[in-house]
Amino acid sequence: MELTDIARRFIVHWGEMGSSWGVNRSVAQIHALLFFHGTPLHAEEIADTLAIARSNVSNSLKELLNWNLIRVTHVLGDRRDYYETSGDVWELFRTIVRERKEREFDPTVRLLRELAADPALGGESPAAQDRLRSTMAFMQTLGAWSDEMLRLSPATLEKILKLGAQVQRFVRAPEAEPGPGDANANPQPPLPPVIPPY
Repeated sequence: MELTDIARRFIVHWGEMGSSWGVNRSVAQIHALLFFHGTPLHAEEIADTLAIARSNVSNSLKELLNWNLIRVTHVLGDRRDYYETSGDVWELFRTIVRERKEREFDPTVRLLRELAADPALGGESPAAQDRLRSTMAFMQTLGAWSDEMLRLSPATLEKILKLGAQVQRFVRAPEAEPGPGDANANPQPPLPPVIPPY
């Protein structure tokens, strides 16, 4: 399959971003190809299109399957496995957040709970104990919020994220109006959500 210039630039950039996020470049490029192309592809076609070794493609596909970012499908009359990904960027966002939370965030919360319950914590300074407990409380709150967000459909999640600026105005409404010399006289708009890495 011959890539257009737009497709090539998209895939190359996604691979570079993957490397910045700590994701193997080939894994990110294969996912970008499947996302951009929008139809199932078999491993040989992926390898030929991206000029990646077949063994590298095989390992990268296993990694993407492990992250639940792609799925195997089949074509009538062809015994080969074909691979496809969701074309819904919001669904991909939810999948990445869910997978990273389970792999990285939740184990940290479990460790903090263990440390907070350990009698040996009493031997640490009061300030250290407070920092550990406040970190645990923060992460538990963030985790509970994430769980609630992940239960929502992609369409509902998109609406909620787009309401961010309106919610900010509502929350700030009771505050006094800033004066001309106030540092908050010209508040900056909220940053857009960033899709976490794989």
